[in-house]
Amino acid sequence: MDEQVELVRFYDAAYTPQDPARAALYARWRALGAVGKAEHVLTLCARVGLRPHSTLEIGCGDGALLCELHARGFGGRLAGVEIAEAAVHIARERSEIDAVELYDGAHLPAGEGAYELGIVSHVLEHVPDPPLLLAEAARACGAVVMEVPLEHNLSARRASKREHAHEVGHLQRLDRAAAREVVVRAGLRIAGELEDPLPLAVHLFFAITPAARARGRIKWALRAGLHRIAPGLARRLFTVHYACLCLPARG
Repeated sequence: MDEQVELVRFYDAAYTPQDPARAALYARWRALGAVGKAEHVLTLCARVGLRPHSTLEIGCGDGALLCELHARGFGGRLAGVEIAEAAVHIARERSEIDAVELYDGAHLPAGEGAYELGIVSHVLEHVPDPPLLLAEAARACGAVVMEVPLEHNLSARRASKREHAHEVGHLQRLDRAAAREVVVRAGLRIAGELEDPLPLAVHLFFAITPAARARGRIKWALRAGLHRIAPGLARRLFTVHYACLCLPARG
């Protein structure tokens, strides 16, 4: 529980910055991330013909992903739960979202099968028992899209990367096999999966100078190219995002 307390403190502080300019910058950063996350959700759901009338995002943050889904006309009734009270306050102000609740990080305030789709995007790396939370999501939702960063790689072993992961509360460092094992241990099966080495816009977001933007373009081209021709090698060298659609193991 100490990790949970520290995580709540970190994200409450992250969503209540003192500098308005910094707050606006990171709001744009989260909105940019939501674009890719929404594309992953839509792609995976399309593969099984799922058009949910109700969607619950577990760990919804400030609601950026739910708003992106609303803009695309997807998800039906949109709801979220979040551990950080400051984030809940922001998300509740968004008219696109039907309901946002504070929760304890483990138990969802929803009945069994209350939602057609659940989304657990960049949350499981923060929790001590990922299969337990994924199983709880599946209890409340008929299908669940899970997304995690695959950080068991050479780049993520660098001291600066390990320090950053610790700062943002990452407790798990997964590879693809470990991510798949989380699904199995939650009593679920994978109905579809994808990987994303991240688009150019992500690599350029914090690049201010022409030199930094040039480096960002080169980094993106190398990573995207390597992931396209040798995805296994790419995963061993740098972080990619992994997403999958989880369904009950039986039925």
